Amino acid sequence: MLIEIHMIQNHSPANLNRDDLGAPKTCIFGGVTRARISSQCLKRSIRRSPEFAAALEKDGGVRTRRLIELIANAAVGEGNQPNEQHLTAIRKVFTDGGIGLKNENTFDILFFLPQSAINEMGAAVRSGNGDLGKKFAEIIGKLVKTPDIALCGRMTEFEAKGSFKDLKGQFTVEAALSAAHAISTHEVVNEVDYFTAADDVRGQDAGAAHVNEAIFNSACFYKHFVIDFDQLKKNLANDADLALKTVRCFLEAAVKANPSGKQHAFAAFNPPDGVLVEVKTKSATPVSYANAFADPVPEKCERGLIGESITRLGQYAHDLVAGYGIEADRFWFSPNLRHRLTWIDTSKKQHEQEQSVVGSKEFGEFDQFVNKVMDKMMTTDTPAEATK
Repeated sequence: MLIEIHMIQNHSPANLNRDDLGAPKTCIFGGVTRARISSQCLKRSIRRSPEFAAALEKDGGVRTRRLIELIANAAVGEGNQPNEQHLTAIRKVFTDGGIGLKNENTFDILFFLPQSAINEMGAAVRSGNGDLGKKFAEIIGKLVKTPDIALCGRMTEFEAKGSFKDLKGQFTVEAALSAAHAISTHEVVNEVDYFTAADDVRGQDAGAAHVNEAIFNSACFYKHFVIDFDQLKKNLANDADLALKTVRCFLEAAVKANPSGKQHAFAAFNPPDGVLVEVKTKSATPVSYANAFADPVPEKCERGLIGESITRLGQYAHDLVAGYGIEADRFWFSPNLRHRLTWIDTSKKQHEQEQSVVGSKEFGEFDQFVNKVMDKMMTTDTPAEATK
C-alpha cells in the first residue's frame, strides 16, 4: 500500500529555506526559475512539529553529532553535570569503534538514535559493569521501532571496527518516506528588502544604527510525499497500530507544519489551499504531478494563482490516471471547499464539463478528511484503536 500526498500551498513573502548566500532556494524547472524548499527542510519541519509529536509518545529519534554528551548526561541524570570519567569512557568506545571526532565530544558524522537507546547507554555507563563497547553495540544494533526513523530512514557511514564491527548491516534503516523538493507552480524572481534599525537612545550621530538587506520571495508551491506503508510497518516491527498512527500524524503535520526559516521576520504561516491524498493498494508505482506545472502558471490568470494551480493539478492528475489506468482511492480537501479538484470533460455540454477528480470524496473540514483517509487504510490493513 502506498499513500501519496499532493499539496498546493501559497506562501506570502518569506525566506523559508536559505541557500549558502542567504537567499531563498531556487531551481530551474520548465526553463524558468522556480522557488524551492528542499525535502530535507520539509522533513525536519514535519518531524519536529507538535502534530507529529503525537506519534512519538513512546519514543522519538535524536539526530546529532553530540551523542557523547547526551549519553553522559543520561548517565548522571537530569540537572547534574556530566562526569569527566564517563565522558572519557564513552569517547573511547566510539573512537575504538571507528567513529571519528571533530573535537573532544563531537563526532564528524551525524547519529540518528531513539531517545530510549541513549537512555539505555547512559544506564550502562552508570552501572560500570561489563564490556561497555559490547553493551553499546547491542543497544545500537536493536531493531529501531521509532516512527521518525522508520519514516526517514537511517544511514551512518563509518569504518566500523572493534565492538562495532558487526553493526553495518544492522544500523541501516530503509526509509519508508519519499519527499520531493517543493517547487513553485510559477516563475519567481527573488526580491531584496533593504532595512534599517534605529538606536532608541539618541546621540550626536545621525542616521541608522544598523543597515542590512534580506532576500525573499512569494510563491505558490506544489508539494509531494509518498509513504510506503509496507516498508513503514516492517521498520516498526509489524506494529500496524503504530504504523497507522504514524501516517495520520505525518499527514496532519505535513499540512499544518511550516519551515521555520526567517519566520520571525516574515510570519508566512499560510496553510495549504488544497490537499490530494491517494491510497494505492493495487499499484505500487508512485506518481508525481509536478509536470502539471512544467509550463509555469502566468502572473495573471482568470482563476488566480492558487485557483489556476489547483485546476492544472486536477486536469493533469485526471489525464495520467485515465491514460495509465492508475487505480487508487482519492480524497480531496480544501478549506470550506474553496476550491474543487476538477477536470474538463469536453464530451459534455458546456455547463456540465467540469467533473470532480475524486467523485464524492471532497471535504471542506480537515478532521473529516483525515478520518476518511484513515478509514480507508484501516479497512485495507489491520484495524487499529490508535487511529481513532
